[in-house]
Amino acid sequence: MTLLHGFQLEREESVPEIGCLARLYRHERTGAELLSLIGEDENKVFGVSFRTPPADSNGIAHILEHSVLCGSRKYPVKAPFLEMLKGSLKTFLNAMTYPDKTVYPVGSVNLQDFYNLVDVYLDAVFHPRITPDILKQEGWHYELESADAPLIYKGVVFNEMKGSYSSPDDRVSRLSQQSVFPDTIYGIDSGGDPKDIPSLTYETFKSFHERYYHPSNAKFVFYGNDDPERRLEILDGVLSEFSRIEVDSKIGLQPRFNAPRQLQHTLPAGAQEAGEKQARVTLNWMLDEVDDVELNLSLAILNHILVGTHAAPLRKALIDSRLGDDVTGTGLNTGLRQMRFGAGLKGIDEGDSEKVEALVLSTLERLAEDGLDPLTVEASINTIEFRLRENNTGSFPRGISIMLRSLNAWNYDRDPLSPLAWEAPLQMLKTRLASGERVFEDLIRRYLIDNVHRTRVLFTPDPEQSGREAADERAKLDAARAAMSDADVEAVIEETRALKRMQETPDSAEALSRLPMLKLKDLDRKTALIPIDIAERSGARVLTHDLATNGVVYADAGLDLRRLPPDLLPYIGIFRRALLETGAGDLDFVQLSQRIGRVTGGLSAQDFTSTVIGENRGVAWLILRIKTMPDKAAESFAILADVLLSARLGNHERIAQIVNEERAGLESRLVPGGSSIASTRLRASLEEGSWVDEQIGGVSYLNFLRQLAASIKEDGGAALTATLERIRGLLVNRNAMVFNLTADADGLTRVEPDLAGLLARLPSAAPAAYPDWLIPGLPRFEGLTMPAKVNYVAKGESLPKLGYKPGGAAMVASNWLRGGWLWDKVRVQGGAYGAFSSLDLRSGVMTFASYRDPNLMETVAVYDGAGGFLRGVAGNAVDLERAIIGTIGQLDTYRLPDAKGLVSMLRYLAGDSDERQQTIRDEVLNASPADIRGFADALDAVAAHGRTVVLGSEQAIKAANAGLEDRFTLTKVL
Repeated sequence: MTLLHGFQLEREESVPEIGCLARLYRHERTGAELLSLIGEDENKVFGVSFRTPPADSNGIAHILEHSVLCGSRKYPVKAPFLEMLKGSLKTFLNAMTYPDKTVYPVGSVNLQDFYNLVDVYLDAVFHPRITPDILKQEGWHYELESADAPLIYKGVVFNEMKGSYSSPDDRVSRLSQQSVFPDTIYGIDSGGDPKDIPSLTYETFKSFHERYYHPSNAKFVFYGNDDPERRLEILDGVLSEFSRIEVDSKIGLQPRFNAPRQLQHTLPAGAQEAGEKQARVTLNWMLDEVDDVELNLSLAILNHILVGTHAAPLRKALIDSRLGDDVTGTGLNTGLRQMRFGAGLKGIDEGDSEKVEALVLSTLERLAEDGLDPLTVEASINTIEFRLRENNTGSFPRGISIMLRSLNAWNYDRDPLSPLAWEAPLQMLKTRLASGERVFEDLIRRYLIDNVHRTRVLFTPDPEQSGREAADERAKLDAARAAMSDADVEAVIEETRALKRMQETPDSAEALSRLPMLKLKDLDRKTALIPIDIAERSGARVLTHDLATNGVVYADAGLDLRRLPPDLLPYIGIFRRALLETGAGDLDFVQLSQRIGRVTGGLSAQDFTSTVIGENRGVAWLILRIKTMPDKAAESFAILADVLLSARLGNHERIAQIVNEERAGLESRLVPGGSSIASTRLRASLEEGSWVDEQIGGVSYLNFLRQLAASIKEDGGAALTATLERIRGLLVNRNAMVFNLTADADGLTRVEPDLAGLLARLPSAAPAAYPDWLIPGLPRFEGLTMPAKVNYVAKGESLPKLGYKPGGAAMVASNWLRGGWLWDKVRVQGGAYGAFSSLDLRSGVMTFASYRDPNLMETVAVYDGAGGFLRGVAGNAVDLERAIIGTIGQLDTYRLPDAKGLVSMLRYLAGDSDERQQTIRDEVLNASPADIRGFADALDAVAAHGRTVVLGSEQAIKAANAGLEDRFTLTKVL
């Protein structure tokens, strides 16, 4: 047996679907497995995965995922993960806990940076510094400041999961999964239930790492254009000190039910208005374990057929029933050993759960018996095939996406390459369908209709639940405090102080110097340019980008929202969806969806807002994005013209559904997206672009949707239709639009006549004049209340208003804050899950925000101390260099060709230029201590004059108000 750096090659084959040569190795000494994927992608990826089945819901796997990144044998610093974030060109650096595995992936385009990240992560997972204090910091601990202070729980994961349990959507997903897997690890919460996390002991925590974080339980992946042999050498250098052990980490199978089951749970909710429906219901199926590539692919396509678009038959039947406002818990979960399929509705009357179940089952029976619409099947197959061939993962590295797909089989001891080689199974499926076989109808009957391993879970609103759970936590803490002797109390006080001393003690320069870091000389001093050609065609502005797109043409059509008077802006969210989801011309909603799916790679819409460079005004655009192949460009552009010109804006029934879906969706995003909601609200009074964001996606939009839903009930939607038609008349005008094409030179040439045909169909007129947008004032201290156990705290101000014009050096300082002061004070010491600083160089607005934060005014005090922190560290040359490198990494965000074309267009719309991008880069690279101190002075002004917005519980905000001179104005959001 020939070994190469301790590895035995077990298999080698080409996987053209991902453009890689795959080699599967096993490490002889430890039994560790390696999937080495050799390709041309410069965005290199490494990852290691461990099967980590938890025994209960104490969050042990999740807490360990956090903790192993808090220092290691080779790198004895408090947070090497954070230090690498500060000074790396990484394209990805994080870790993820799943119900049955924990994954540690990294990515970088820079080869030396990549090797640095691999080295740090390997030492972290195998030799972590998981002390009792690390468990206290990342998991949980009792905190007691003095003998007469209240005993509380603190811990990063503890507060993260309190935030998760405040989200109704998270609870619905979690409990729906647990309902069909009551006897396996999928029936518990690997993330951790806040009421169970305090049961985790250090001994259990330490032994979990020793049991599962061993090479014998490890699966490694390398991907990209790095040296394939060097991969083996690196791994063997780490693994060779271990010996093979037996690790019992297999994931058990759930025994099948003999009959369907019904369960009921409550969800935290705000006070219920008269007639308001807040209940939810999900139908959930467990599928058998599937070890067949074609069947897996068929089930994925079936999922898209049934619920993958707004016009999909099962999804549409649920919405059309008017039993609820929006779908919930819907779709196929493929990341488990036994897959789960769900379908449900939110915003129902709790007495209608059986009606929803009957509707789902009857719809499935009808589809299986009468057959699926062949055009729907064709559209779904084309959509899935386009996605597979394009392999467009956006900013997420392709290699990590491939790794996760592979683990869907590999984690259960199946072939890791099978999920990647989809070409032959797809052709076999097409052959079966062409022969007339009822493939998808048979799958519906086998896996859903005849499958009795099913649950119906009803979720009812409980306005008292949040208060009751808080009281239960307080009672547990009071009981624990009462059971303590005076000596115990002093011990907890001292442990609290000792933990804070550890957190506040900086790492030594010697320890920090061990971390492998890039140097400024390793950075490219020139901004990478994106090719752009700007022309006028038939009165329209047309931008083109000659980039290698693997034959795909990406086309964007921009509608200038600046042409709208301010009272029309809140309707844009409805208008955006109405263009694509109401039908067009002779085609109804379903037929249009089928046409889009059969012809294109997708048609979507998104918003863009910004401040114009050098001007005190905002821009706002609605951008329709379509993907196509050159030979289908003519019909694809015809679809684009049809939705712009003849979308059925008078489809009152569908538009009423869209309004309800938008409202329900935004309410569901309040908790998981709390930082964004609070930050947008904060900036809304500081600059026009964010004011528009607030109008079309923030708290103002939510209030607007609630009023709009009421008005539709009164007039049936006639007034709304007239408003939407008015918006179309103002926006759909090629003289006021911009068009953006990204493709290679041949693709651009081939679609020129098709673009001309699109432009010829669009109206041409003198654009409407820009109306005045007068931003209304908002309270300087604003509290947005909802039933939540954590807060989202934002503070900020316009720096130009304070007399400071930020540039590239200010970006460096903001980056330094994010990875230093805010991390240490808000996350590590404060126990919040995250804290951010954001500087928009176009508007000059500086924003601080926290995520899932147990504190409120304590966090504001941290923000106010940011200037002092920067002045104190400005002379630290090593940290300044790291902050510069990390900032360059942000400027050099890795983008696929379609994203490059879009970014180039957005820069153009904001008045940005290549010259300005280079100026910013130069300012970043040349940032000095004096620059950092200048920014610190500006932050002192933010502390004194900035605006503060908190999204959180009414009790927490009222408690904060009791000690404030300037009090928060309270507004109920949920």
